[in-house]
Amino acid sequence: VQLEESGGGLVQSGGSLRLSCAASGTIFENVAMGWYRRAPGKERELVAVITSGRRPNYADSVKGRFTVTRDMAKNTVELQMNSLKPEDTAVYYCYADIKVSPNYEYDFWGQGTQVTVSS
Repeated sequence: VQLEESGGGLVQSGGSLRLSCAASGTIFENVAMGWYRRAPGKERELVAVITSGRRPNYADSVKGRFTVTRDMAKNTVELQMNSLKPEDTAVYYCYADIKVSPNYEYDFWGQGTQVTVSS
């Protein structure tokens, strides 16, 4: 399974960006998809994840500003980021929890896309 990300870039504080990610390959079941990020000098953290049958899970720091959506038929996930702040600057990674067969389930990661918010 491969995850291909698009979007990201440089934006001023208060601006918006949209990240997209598409999963391809052998997908028996798409269990969850979402986004993590790693800021300079910090550990990777959850931003937003949608698990099948559950409400999206957001980091407290992005609630009310970011919206994650998933298209299960297309195996895609998007992250709409509004009211961006300099502290949102990070490398954003697409994440997917996928069953490649009924008995095998793995975590997959994208290559990462840089989001930079200038003050």
